[in-house]
Amino acid sequence: MQYIASGSNAARQPSDCVVVGAYTKRGLNSAAEAIDTAAGGYLSKLAKSGDLPGTRGATTLLRNLPGVRAKSVLVVGCGNKSDFCLKQIEAATEAAVRALSNTSVKSISLNLGGNAARFTDSARVASASIAAAHRAMYTFDQLKTSKARSTAKIGKIEFGFSTRAACNKAKAEFKTAHAIAEGVSLAKDLGNLPANICTPDYLAKTSKKFASAYQNVTVQVMGMKDLKRLGMGAFISVTQGADRPPRLIVMRYKGAAAKEAPVALVGKGITFDTGGISLKSPAAMDEMKYDMCGAGAVIGAFKTVAMLQPKLNLVAVVAACENMPSGNATRPGDIVTTMAGHTVEILNTDAEGRLILCDALTYTKKFKPKAIIDVATLTGACVIALGEHFSGLMSPHDGLANDLLQSGMQAGDTAWRMPVTEDYQSKLSSNFADFANVGGRPAGATTAACFLWRFMKDQNWAHLDVAGSAWKSGKQKGATGRPVGLLAHYILNQG
Repeated sequence: MQYIASGSNAARQPSDCVVVGAYTKRGLNSAAEAIDTAAGGYLSKLAKSGDLPGTRGATTLLRNLPGVRAKSVLVVGCGNKSDFCLKQIEAATEAAVRALSNTSVKSISLNLGGNAARFTDSARVASASIAAAHRAMYTFDQLKTSKARSTAKIGKIEFGFSTRAACNKAKAEFKTAHAIAEGVSLAKDLGNLPANICTPDYLAKTSKKFASAYQNVTVQVMGMKDLKRLGMGAFISVTQGADRPPRLIVMRYKGAAAKEAPVALVGKGITFDTGGISLKSPAAMDEMKYDMCGAGAVIGAFKTVAMLQPKLNLVAVVAACENMPSGNATRPGDIVTTMAGHTVEILNTDAEGRLILCDALTYTKKFKPKAIIDVATLTGACVIALGEHFSGLMSPHDGLANDLLQSGMQAGDTAWRMPVTEDYQSKLSSNFADFANVGGRPAGATTAACFLWRFMKDQNWAHLDVAGSAWKSGKQKGATGRPVGLLAHYILNQG
């Protein structure tokens, strides 16, 4: 994909299609006004007659306008002018690119925020627009015999800005925004693949490709013998009912001196979750292929960093396995010993994510990271609490939590901080082991985080529960690639 920043008048931009905005109450944005002037008032006449809707997301495609260099002009509705903000630029960009999906357009010029005086941060406009354009262009038809028509034919995006300084600022963001979009797309692909293809081995093979594709990257893959050697009894308890072998994947990027402490990411990679002996209900169980979206996000964020080669160190650890019922599966009431030496009474085998994560987190401590962030589709309770708009963020460390929240805002990949305090630890009490793996229905997302916190007391640690944000159900079913953007911005901000 080629990106260009231009200060030229929208009417003179040479792309196949120039995209401009219209507001409700028949208003045009500044780029649309330039088109209108060149075309002898054609847009304002359409707006006056009600044939140019400014309703958010509505699109009107106009061809061969007099005085306009581009072959076509797409007017996208932007809603109320007073409400128009960066988030609406993103939404309008996505609507515009989707509308062009069945056309022959190969290059577009976006003029949805760059010429408006209120949008002074052209880098953020460019970043948000690139993310939105890639969302609109993303398709997953690898497993269909008849491929969908895709906007992948668009190979060039021009951004219109009013000053040279704004253009230069936007240009500086192109490489990062594109790399993040590539990481998001990889996370989506991994999530959308079915569990008979995206197995623990598939995640391992995908990760191993980084070592040959990018500089400063090494990848190590471990199996059951290694888990036993390391004493990962909690991880083993989850995978022992499955026929497919588990994998512990360790990816390292070294972009700084060896003495510099790395940032560490840890991802939950349950490539299919039946619930084990605590079997889930059949409804929507197909969506349990998405229980590896935490791992997918970690792998996607790692790809972004590997592409950009920043001056920092990164470790990414993925715990990958299936949670299946069988004669060898863990039973409710079984007690296992974690890598850290704690004993855990497994009251619910469907609370498996925390079991593989606690051992993966313990292992990650060996790298002496300056921060550890785990990412997991961990609890249905987080979905009830926050829905799909925010990822749940839990950390006892204000500095790390605030940095992650700010990174989410920067990426348009937002999180909401939830409590993780000693007040909830008593819910994990067990009569027979050091503690249990569940604490009942109340505050389920927090008690799950508290379970992990027991292994991270000496670490600068945060937990992201993405059970609500990592995929969508219904007609829009599919992985979202979140929180790759949040993670990538946080990591890059450390460089």
